[in-house]
Amino acid sequence: MSFVTIMVVAFVIGYALIAIESVTKINKAAIAILMCVVCWTLLAIGHSQIGLADFDLTHSIERNLGEAGTTLFFLMGAMTIVEVVDQHGGFNWVRGALRSKTKRGLLWKIAFLTAVLSAVLDNLTTSIVMILLLHKLISDVKDRMWYASVVVIASNAGGAFSPIGDVTTIMLWNGKMITASGVITEIIIPSFISFIIPTAIIQYKLKGELQLVDDEHEKTVSEVTKNQRKTIFALGVGGLCCVPVFHTITHLPAFMGILAVLGILWGVTEIFYRRRDEHDPKARRVVHILSHIDMATILFFLGILMAVATLSEIGVLTAVGEWLDTTVGNDYLVTGAIGVLSSIVDNVPLVAGAMKMYTVTSAEMLAANPELANLAVDGVFWQLLAYCAGVGGSMLIIGSAAGVVVMGLERISFGWYMKNITWIAFVGYLAGLLCYWVMNTLL
Repeated sequence: MSFVTIMVVAFVIGYALIAIESVTKINKAAIAILMCVVCWTLLAIGHSQIGLADFDLTHSIERNLGEAGTTLFFLMGAMTIVEVVDQHGGFNWVRGALRSKTKRGLLWKIAFLTAVLSAVLDNLTTSIVMILLLHKLISDVKDRMWYASVVVIASNAGGAFSPIGDVTTIMLWNGKMITASGVITEIIIPSFISFIIPTAIIQYKLKGELQLVDDEHEKTVSEVTKNQRKTIFALGVGGLCCVPVFHTITHLPAFMGILAVLGILWGVTEIFYRRRDEHDPKARRVVHILSHIDMATILFFLGILMAVATLSEIGVLTAVGEWLDTTVGNDYLVTGAIGVLSSIVDNVPLVAGAMKMYTVTSAEMLAANPELANLAVDGVFWQLLAYCAGVGGSMLIIGSAAGVVVMGLERISFGWYMKNITWIAFVGYLAGLLCYWVMNTLL
């Protein structure tokens, strides 16, 4: 058995263990980082036997780690900013905005607000915020499962058209496959279609007046003034919205803009708490909030991205890309299949693999061969990949980070979601694809 085969088998086994995390009860981050180490160890041992005699292992690791780091630092910065805003009660206003007299009215408010928030923040954070708000608004558990399902669909749809709304779009943006303006203008309408149609179907499961939970106890926040709380919210959320502008003006990586926002927010909160003891629990300083960041998620992405990099180094992803071009060849079929697969397995390695399989068409290459336009920056292939990998994950409850979180918080079973929601999400997914095709082919 060749080292290439052994590496692929090791990756597949690791990936399978990640997919059945609920069965093995082993955190997927542990599997991902172990898979990363195993794959790189095999590459270090056997690179000369697979035709890579002049392979520079150290340089390869540093280069791939640098590429992965742009995504990881972006995520860590964004997660910290959102946590700071949340710890200071910045999202409490959302509850008031969601109040409605009817169940269907609340459903539509939740759908649109979730989509918009996930585009500004990210789909994972938005789904957490929305589910916690639903617990304060709705007492009926069965009704809440339908609302929670819409949160999954809308958060993934909202994240798909924003360069900062989903890990996969962040990866594509950092990799210069898409631009902020390109993905927003081209994908926003298909993304909205992909959650509006499912919401229209699900609304018939909800009838009657809404009985709101009588909860007079708002979330306890630190002892800052109302104006200070507004300032923290404006700097945090407003700063996240300005990251694409920062990237466009400076041409610096997006994570630099995130770090700039975090630095400003950190400094301002330190000024607010300058007269308090640094160990005061009511003073929610950033240095303490950092301990709340989900490092397991960060390590999972690190392991996945670095493990996928080994398959790129040995040429497996290039070979798969050539096979898809020869066998399938159609951008809609290739990316559509990736979208369906993303509902079964995590979309991060799927997108990471596609980014390694296909090369962005440069201006010189495009001038010489106009047929490569689909792979140019903001080409059809990359935009479809952003849409399909993001929206496709809604078809199964385990198909996205947002779905997994909602599954845990709302205790929705895999079987219930598959029976009641999968076909609805699939209809929305196909409708969005059709909408994109009409926009780019007929219009």
